[in-house]
Amino acid sequence: MIDDRPRYMISVAAELVGMHQQTLRIYEAKGLVRPRRTPGNTRLYSELDLERLRVIQRLTTELGLNLAGVERVLQLEDEVRSLHARVDRLEREMRQAIDDTHRTYRRDLVPLSQSVELVPLRLRRRSAPPPQPGTTI
Repeated sequence: MIDDRPRYMISVAAELVGMHQQTLRIYEAKGLVRPRRTPGNTRLYSELDLERLRVIQRLTTELGLNLAGVERVLQLEDEVRSLHARVDRLEREMRQAIDDTHRTYRRDLVPLSQSVELVPLRLRRRSAPPPQPGTTI
């Protein structure tokens, strides 16, 4: 997983992703990236922020998207990530419910040998039915 601890000032972040500092400020103003702030209001970017900036860079340069298009793509990616997390959570809850149900059944079951008297079953050979009157054998 990519580290989300804030650690890079804007000058370092801009250099690491190959962008101008003003570009990072514009992206922040548009809500495309949200660096954390120190008590002195200095922007600090995490590795996760840098990866997001690289995605923005690819979308604008390689795909030619404008910032509105980039914003929509990022929203959709965030939504997909959120839905994946929800599916994972629901799967865990479902597995837990199944395990709980199995434990309940195991606890409530009495072994068959204790609950029923076992009687040996004798197999009888069936003979052929008697012939009907008026039929020939």
